[in-house]
Amino acid sequence: MLSAKNIHKTYSMRHKTVTVLKGADLNITPGESVAIIGLSGSGKTTLLHILGGLDKPDQGEIFIDDESLYNLTESKRSAIRANKIGFIFQAYHLLQEMTVLENVILPAMVHGNLWRKSSEITNHAMSLLATVGLENRSTHMPLELSGGEQQRVAMARALMNKPKLILADEPTGNLDHATGSQVLDTLFEMTTKQNYSLVMVTHNRDIAAQCDRVLKIEDGLIIEEKQMDRGRKSEVE
Repeated sequence: MLSAKNIHKTYSMRHKTVTVLKGADLNITPGESVAIIGLSGSGKTTLLHILGGLDKPDQGEIFIDDESLYNLTESKRSAIRANKIGFIFQAYHLLQEMTVLENVILPAMVHGNLWRKSSEITNHAMSLLATVGLENRSTHMPLELSGGEQQRVAMARALMNKPKLILADEPTGNLDHATGSQVLDTLFEMTTKQNYSLVMVTHNRDIAAQCDRVLKIEDGLIIEEKQMDRGRKSEVE
């Protein structure tokens, strides 16, 4: 589903250069959940942005469904982001001037799905809000919600276009433990039910351990730390 080959990335910062990725390789299969851990500044978020087509690598290739992401035109790369990738950010990034429902519908507008019946789009968005337990908050504004509720709206928005790949950057980083656990349970439930692939950056090893695999970024490379047998994981859950 997703493959990264020999990814390099260097940033120029105040008369010096900082190299964060030095030949990173990664393969994600359909329906697989993968956690990426590492020290602060190790390149976790950089890698996530590169995987999602938001930040071009200096060297290397990203393939999504066998298409080389950075060999495409920007318009075609944007289409892949809209069609196949859902982003969940730590800071939510909800538009404050739009209602909860409008925020969830937004990817369908960017995707160009407006040719579909508006009722179909709205019903799908409301179904997603029901899944995250927020159908009764559809007309509220983001600032009227708690942090955990805003993150669940962000999750529903990420799934609006039925993407094959979910990229989550510290999705519980701004939440307390209880709320974070609830959000995480919902995320795993939604992605597992739809057989979406999930790549999640986290600093929390307990959260990482709930994924099928745990990868660590160290010295610019990706090292496999843990692989869980999926059958055994299902029994544990």
